[in-house]
Amino acid sequence: MGLGKLPFRRIEPLIRKHVSTDEDESTAALIRRMRIAKARGYLTSSELEAVSRWKSARVIGLIRSNSAAFVRAATRAALTARTERARLELLLELKGVGVPMASALLMLIDPKRYGVIDIRAWQILYTTGTVRKNARGMGFTAENWLEYLTILRRLARKFRVSARDVGRALFDIHAKYQEGLLYGAGPASRGGKSDTGR
Repeated sequence: MGLGKLPFRRIEPLIRKHVSTDEDESTAALIRRMRIAKARGYLTSSELEAVSRWKSARVIGLIRSNSAAFVRAATRAALTARTERARLELLLELKGVGVPMASALLMLIDPKRYGVIDIRAWQILYTTGTVRKNARGMGFTAENWLEYLTILRRLARKFRVSARDVGRALFDIHAKYQEGLLYGAGPASRGGKSDTGR
């Protein structure tokens, strides 16, 4: 899993020690930009590309293959969906959007209620026994996302911060205690922000 020994076995003291409301300025700027999309009720193609550049630029070609009309329709339907599962499933209809990218889009639009699901955050939750499936933190399902969202929101309420703050803390905890490879092989899999959407 690439994690060294954590200072606490449970998730709550880890979050208490590492949670912060300080946001990276480039992320904060993108969140401000997405307020316009939220008020409008849908994303444009350029806004979806901006999300992709922030989360995982390697899928930008797929993201660009979505027509402007389809981006508007899919994101409008997602933002007005009645359930989190429906919201996710509608976003997954977009080419280049997997569960992590969909979570990034939702977080950038509404950081109070959403956080980014990624390998780092999930591995911390697994190591502390907070989740019990998907030890590697890859190939996320809708069920993984819904469980993650429930955990983030519970911790956010407990510590009186946003879901984004909790998700960022999980990322930072993993980055601090990571040992070895993040994805398991190859020089591109070491540490860093690449494709993890801090």
